Amino acid sequence: MRKFNIRKVLDGLTAVSSAASASSAAQQQQAGNRESEIQETLQSEHFQLCKTVRHGFPYQPSALAFDPVQKILAIGTQTGALRLFGRPGVECYCQHDSGAAVIQLQFLINEGALVSALADDTLHLWNLRQKRPAILHSLKFNRERITFCHLPFQSKWLYVGTERGNIHIVNVESFTLSGYVIMWNKAIELSSKSHPGPIVHISDNPMDEGKLLIGFESGTVVLWDLKSKKADYRYSHDEAIHSVAWHHEGKQFICSHSDGTLTIWNVKSPTKPFQTITPHGKQLKDGKKPEPCKPILKVEYKTTRAGEPFIILSGGLSYDTVGRRPCLTVMHGKSTAVLEMDYSIVDFLTLCETPYPNDFQEPYAVVVLLEKDLVLIDLAQNGYPIFENPYPLTIHESPVTCCEYFADCPVDLIPALYSVGARQKRQGYSKKEWPISGGNWGLITQSYPEIIITGHADGSIKFWDASAITLQVLYKLKTAKVFEKSRNKDDRPNTDIVDEDPYAIQIISWCPESRMLCIAGVSAHVIIYRFSKQEVTTEVIPMLEVRLLYEINDIESPDGEQVPPLPTPGTGSNPQSIVPQSHPSTSSSSSDGLRDNVPCLKVKNSPLKQSPGYQIELVIQLVWVSGEPPQQITSLAVNSAYGLVVFGNCNGIAMVDYLQKTVLLNLGTIELYGSNDPYRREPRSPRKTRQPSGGLCDINEGTMVPEDRCKSPTSAKMSRKLSLPTELKPDLDVKDNSFSRSRSSSVTSIDKESREAISALHFCETFTRKADTSPSPCLWVGTTLGTVLVIVLNLPPGGEQRLLQPVIVSPSGTILRLKGAILRMAFLDTTGSLVSPAHEPWREHNIPEDKDEKDKSKKRRPVSVSPSSSQEISENQYAVICSEKQAKVISLPSQNCIYKQNITETSFVLRGDIVSLSNSICLACFCANGHIMTFSLPSLRPLLDVYYLPLTNMRIARTFCFTNNGQALYLVSPTEIQRLTYSQETCENLQEMLGELFTPVETPEAPNRGFFKGLFGGGAQSLDREELFGESASGKASRSLAQHIPGPGGIEGVKGAASGVVGELARARLALDERGQKLGELEEKTAAMLYSADSFSKHAHEMMLKYKDKKWYQF
Repeated sequence: MRKFNIRKVLDGLTAVSSAASASSAAQQQQAGNRESEIQETLQSEHFQLCKTVRHGFPYQPSALAFDPVQKILAIGTQTGALRLFGRPGVECYCQHDSGAAVIQLQFLINEGALVSALADDTLHLWNLRQKRPAILHSLKFNRERITFCHLPFQSKWLYVGTERGNIHIVNVESFTLSGYVIMWNKAIELSSKSHPGPIVHISDNPMDEGKLLIGFESGTVVLWDLKSKKADYRYSHDEAIHSVAWHHEGKQFICSHSDGTLTIWNVKSPTKPFQTITPHGKQLKDGKKPEPCKPILKVEYKTTRAGEPFIILSGGLSYDTVGRRPCLTVMHGKSTAVLEMDYSIVDFLTLCETPYPNDFQEPYAVVVLLEKDLVLIDLAQNGYPIFENPYPLTIHESPVTCCEYFADCPVDLIPALYSVGARQKRQGYSKKEWPISGGNWGLITQSYPEIIITGHADGSIKFWDASAITLQVLYKLKTAKVFEKSRNKDDRPNTDIVDEDPYAIQIISWCPESRMLCIAGVSAHVIIYRFSKQEVTTEVIPMLEVRLLYEINDIESPDGEQVPPLPTPGTGSNPQSIVPQSHPSTSSSSSDGLRDNVPCLKVKNSPLKQSPGYQIELVIQLVWVSGEPPQQITSLAVNSAYGLVVFGNCNGIAMVDYLQKTVLLNLGTIELYGSNDPYRREPRSPRKTRQPSGGLCDINEGTMVPEDRCKSPTSAKMSRKLSLPTELKPDLDVKDNSFSRSRSSSVTSIDKESREAISALHFCETFTRKADTSPSPCLWVGTTLGTVLVIVLNLPPGGEQRLLQPVIVSPSGTILRLKGAILRMAFLDTTGSLVSPAHEPWREHNIPEDKDEKDKSKKRRPVSVSPSSSQEISENQYAVICSEKQAKVISLPSQNCIYKQNITETSFVLRGDIVSLSNSICLACFCANGHIMTFSLPSLRPLLDVYYLPLTNMRIARTFCFTNNGQALYLVSPTEIQRLTYSQETCENLQEMLGELFTPVETPEAPNRGFFKGLFGGGAQSLDREELFGESASGKASRSLAQHIPGPGGIEGVKGAASGVVGELARARLALDERGQKLGELEEKTAAMLYSADSFSKHAHEMMLKYKDKKWYQF
């Protein structure tokens, strides 16, 4: 720990960054005397950036695999991601560097390894015996395209089928090709004149490993004898094949076809199928063939000991079922169940009791991978109920529009949210345990509670428990239920700002201590919620409408003619005294026929039943003004101690007392300045807006079209073209530089024609003017032009007086300036500790208070965590202000800038947060150029600057947030949250916190062959594949066919490989473990044999000596 002298710090900063300097020599001297007392403990070595975990549904899934012994599920995606799931809380994310789509996954069952086949014709072997799986080997095919892979249970030889119809064989230990190749022209009939198409299926006969069933796309199936290297049988069908499955006895197999039929074949009857089924075809009279149906994309054939086999298939619906949802069909005996899915089916797998293909399968569940969901169906219960999914895969249930992250919350919050959320759970799930139960949890080294809040396009808000790198939904709030829903498009009023998702959440302001929640939605609406454990029915929903204008002379009719100016409500001639605005009477249009004084959404006028959880305190809506729609809200803040909520947009700012349900402040941004406006502005119509400045612009928007509505400076949140940040935007075209260009130029220059929006709001208790001797409640307002203004709050006493006397609001005249739009403000006390805004502790509001409680509530003072409360009059404070370009630390009450740091010249800061870490605080920033930076406070020394990821789309910008203890997150895809840490301590502990995927499990015993099968040669036939496919038998493969690439397995990977991740030694060791008892017996028998052999040799030696000298005739 060392003390900082301001001059030394500034000298050091100048060396690091030429931009860091103090404003004047006098300020340096003044600050030097006072700031030398603040001790900063954070150093660069406290910071390190790394990804921690990824939550949510794998985006664009493409492949599925399951290890039936380890009970681990793997999902591959179109972007080359690999997600592994074990028991709830055990998850893992890996990424193929190429980013190519995963087309197939194959577990090496119970080996702790996985093979992935990619669309770029590479195979990869993953080692799962380490907490962060790594690639041990890769094999790149050069001349042929991979279409299908098959790895038999307990085999080290992987069959790889290609687009040309050939099959190559890969040794998964060395990841080298065998010289043994099955060529397509050898497999099919010599008389056949056409190519049979790509390989769509490979599997060995469950009862005879020497027989390989090969399915070609055109409809040909071949049973290949591996030893004799020729086809035993060929089965031909007119319709293309999509998949093939064996009956476990190896005497029959089933094929699914493109015309919606299933054909069942007897192995020894290749001329025609034993049976043809059309599961969804209408059976016509006169014995005609049923009408063709949609292709059956996959079929599985699973047997049970006690009853009929299961035939499970996806697809195959008739063509006349237009608009019907995708289905999974389960055929069991004479019953056929059609299970409708919410999304299209990517793949499915039947989970069975045994890993052995030659035993009764005993299926118990089906895993169905959908485009946007993962469903598990219980086959053992009547009606096939689904299992309740314990993974956090519903983040994207409605598209995420904003995120907030809170680490180190009050400890009672998560139980409180969980208890109200538990009542929302659906019923009717399977009563069985979740069957994917592999792996082990990591050690919990982080003990503090963490909560993530996600806002969604449908107006819902979800609270998630994110403690200790896990994620679990706690509670869901539907904000849209307060509004009337239009039944159809014709019924919808013409007041919508957005074409779709009018209830979408844009900003969330939450006070964890008081549990007050405030949201701003896309239709310029604000809702304030209180938390309650009691159910209530609200007879009349409290509502306020606010008319927020830009300028008095700034109203224009749609045809371009000026209309008479309207007075701005709530604005007196003297900016110091602001008259509270009364509730305006709602009228649908003004005298000249323009839409006026109507909100965008209609609040329900019927009683509203509110369940335990978050309950509506007040709904505030901005209204249309003379044909101009209200502008979307760009900033929001709520304070429970003051009972106030404040919000702003590109027109101005409004403050509401939610206890008294009155509007306290309603000002255009320019009127906030009073006579101190530093800009010479001319009245202007909002319809002549050029490229806006400040905030986030719509990426696709280079120029404005005249028909567009007024774009605010935070136009990402407001643009009509974006139709809200809800749609799942594709990644940016790299060539489109309009985003960065327009942002950087417009932010740095003050554009007279750009609107100044409110971009940051912060309630606090601090010094409002230079002459102040004690701190007082106030609101700090930041704008997109880099101005900070201070508004003084004069609050009545607590208790009943608070509800009767008005809150007096007045501008202080204090104006501070920074470069770029203001993003974040915070305050430090004289020791450099963070001054938290005052808050009221949570209490239950729906229970009538007794007299004692009322007296207590009168005496109850708002809690301020700050050590510098009002009695320490002589102490000073420091304001920390972060803008898109720079950060400043300003001493209060003197208002001298004591530290300044230019964060970026060429880019801009997207998110800045003042956060606590290692018992100290720092400023964390995420820049649009992909850099994550942290700065010490108050001296703004650079501590971390790491290039992490470029801003490739609006989703990252909209959802990135930092929180305490070195945690951060963003939405990495429309369905997934990526968490990361910038704390060295967390990085070091991460390995311990991660779960283990591989756990030592004994492989189940092989099925008993039975006496007669053993006697007469029935049962499964084994095959010495080494003898067939090894180099000595088959020779070397062509070098140009595939290239071996060693994987970056790391030290752990090398250890895993050395200990025989997929080696014969590992298999031998497992086999020895399984037969430990037999080995013990064998050992005893061996010892006995050794002993008898030894005694025999002694006897033999004695005999030899006895008869050594005797002649043959003496015997």
